[in-house]
Amino acid sequence: MAAASDPPIEEPAWLHGHAHDPNPTPPSPDPAFAVRKPDGAEIKITLADLQLLPLVHLDECWIISTGHGRSGPFTFAGTRLLDLINRLLQPKAVWHMVDVISADGFGTRLLAQELQAATTRPMLLSYVINHSPMTRAQGLVRLIVPSEIDDALRQVKWVARIEIR
Repeated sequence: MAAASDPPIEEPAWLHGHAHDPNPTPPSPDPAFAVRKPDGAEIKITLADLQLLPLVHLDECWIISTGHGRSGPFTFAGTRLLDLINRLLQPKAVWHMVDVISADGFGTRLLAQELQAATTRPMLLSYVINHSPMTRAQGLVRLIVPSEIDDALRQVKWVARIEIR
């Protein structure tokens, strides 16, 4: 975790985007995804791994994104992304940002400060929607950023890869 006295981190350019096709073909039905840790080590995270972490519910979430319109409200449930990071890294590990990337190449970058900020509506790796497991079409495992209420352009569907930097 970066200390307040650490020099500012120069953020590398963001590389993950995709066309806003409103109905892409859903990727594989396997919800497992890869995580690359700051030391370069990669591990596979399964749905069973996520289910070992505390379950968090978020009510009144909306999905509003380009080409898809507005849908919701939904109740999403899953694990806080920060809980997963904390489980995977050594207690004093230094990291500054996390890239969450979809199977279709779309992705978003989240800064450590965003994930560590105190909130009652944390960013989730959700695998439950409205009290039922997510289907492949719903995203299997999807990043939920509940602070987004205008455009859900940071909410990554079909999480395939997480890179902790």
